[in-house]
Amino acid sequence: MAEKQEEPSNTQNGEPDNAEEGEEKKKKKLKREDLPPFEIVTGERLPAIFFKFQFRNVEYSSGRNKTFLCYVLETQGKESVTSRGYLEDEHAAAHAEMAFFNTILPKCESSLRYNITWYVSSSPCVTCADRITETLKKNKNLRLTIMVGRLFMWEEPEMQAALKKMKSAGCKLRIMKPQDFEYVWQNFVEQEEGEEAKAFVPWEDIQENFQYYEEKLAEILH
Repeated sequence: MAEKQEEPSNTQNGEPDNAEEGEEKKKKKLKREDLPPFEIVTGERLPAIFFKFQFRNVEYSSGRNKTFLCYVLETQGKESVTSRGYLEDEHAAAHAEMAFFNTILPKCESSLRYNITWYVSSSPCVTCADRITETLKKNKNLRLTIMVGRLFMWEEPEMQAALKKMKSAGCKLRIMKPQDFEYVWQNFVEQEEGEEAKAFVPWEDIQENFQYYEEKLAEILH
């Protein structure tokens, strides 16, 4: 069974440990209620430190309060086109899954067919799962596969029901295997400039945790 993890340091969350730097940022930072209702970090590659912490497939996801979504969008046709990038929750009011539908999906044409693959740090919440189901029902030209590192609140009946609806709508939900984490590392994680790409180093319990979540997902979707 997966191990319980300790609370992350500020550095693991992408926040400064340096007191002066943190204080300076604190002065500039707006209060949460003053933040815009929708703000998402986007890019082609995410920092390695975020990947190593946020994507780790632990059972108890203590401190992992963001969602990182890496996507591959393949346009089917005479000239197939592939685009990729990642989305990251910045504020609680906006989830990465919603950001994809609001910022990436509108660029897709209804006359074309698309194969979409997400590599997500954890499975969607109930609200996002319902949005996924609705979107796939309305857009028959989309094929969506979601690879997740962890299952979010999988013991809750409402969450289980939402995942089943996603499956019925045609969404393929899978648990990330060690090879999938390696794929994300190679294709979506920043490498130091001027250095050769570093090989992916699996954490000790990566296979055990994959099997744990795979069993739980199979029980939910049976």
